[in-house]
Amino acid sequence: MPIERSVRAQRALRLASGTASSLAIGFGLDLPIPFLAPVLAMILAMTHRPLSAEDCLKLMLAAILTTGCGLLLIPVLRYYPLCGVLLVGLGLFVAFRYGLSGGNVLVMTFLVIGLTMIPAAGTADFGASVMVIAALVQGLLLAVVALFFSHCLFPEPSQAPTPPMPTSPSPSDTGRLALRATLIVLPTFLLALIEPTKYLPIILKAVGLGQQSSSTAASQAGRELLGSTLLGGWLAVAFWCVLSLFVHLWMFFLWTLLVALLLGRKLYGLDHTRLSPGFWLNTLMTMIILLGQSVQDSAAGKDVYTAFAVRMSLFIAVTLYAWLIVHWLDRHRSNLPAPG
Repeated sequence: MPIERSVRAQRALRLASGTASSLAIGFGLDLPIPFLAPVLAMILAMTHRPLSAEDCLKLMLAAILTTGCGLLLIPVLRYYPLCGVLLVGLGLFVAFRYGLSGGNVLVMTFLVIGLTMIPAAGTADFGASVMVIAALVQGLLLAVVALFFSHCLFPEPSQAPTPPMPTSPSPSDTGRLALRATLIVLPTFLLALIEPTKYLPIILKAVGLGQQSSSTAASQAGRELLGSTLLGGWLAVAFWCVLSLFVHLWMFFLWTLLVALLLGRKLYGLDHTRLSPGFWLNTLMTMIILLGQSVQDSAAGKDVYTAFAVRMSLFIAVTLYAWLIVHWLDRHRSNLPAPG
């Protein structure tokens, strides 16, 4: 096997094993938001290397900064809602701009989640914000441990080529892309303020769309954003039907491992596809969020199918809105007069 293909195979195995193990352990330990750990594990897996002590320290500081900012925004949103929403929007813009300018993507993700999920939950009930903080910290620790063991089982080959540094957009494009991502995430945050317990997963989906839109051209936005959402929903339905044949945590782990491995092969180019890696990553993330919520609904005795239909409709609506924002900003940019 050529070295490049071997490296890609190892990365797909790490992505699948880290995602599946963190999902199974999260549900096995009954964490507050168990599907948050595999989502973070997917993001961590894209670094292609185990986290060093310095990286772990940075993530801990990011978690502290995230939770601190989120908690400080709760009283502002309660008593000065307009000011609070503007502060959240400004914070989202700064966070996305930091990530697009070459900053740590993990730190950016934690900042965006902390600026949205924690204050949205805290405006209704302070205890809910504490629950989100606990879920974020526990999910992060679980994802780090899962990826550590995945690297032990499937290490990066010593002769693996060093991945090229991602090219940062120009300063003008950085601001435009950061604004695009902010406009995608902010409305879902406002929606979550109405009923946080119901709409918090929508924020997580919007965060993924905001990051995906930063590297998606307007001409491909429909296929990339809407296509990955629809495919993720279809996979969640198929997964649920197969899992219902034999409901067990081990089967949950094994089926997740299989689906993540199949999507990971496409993500890393082991199976030829014309779609971008972001498409397959967002597909897997959408499936995990929808499936995790359905499992929690089932455990709570709720109507799983109605809840899934409502949630999937919201996911599609958020994705269509993201597509509209991408096209609107791209058209606005093309209408601007050329400099000079």
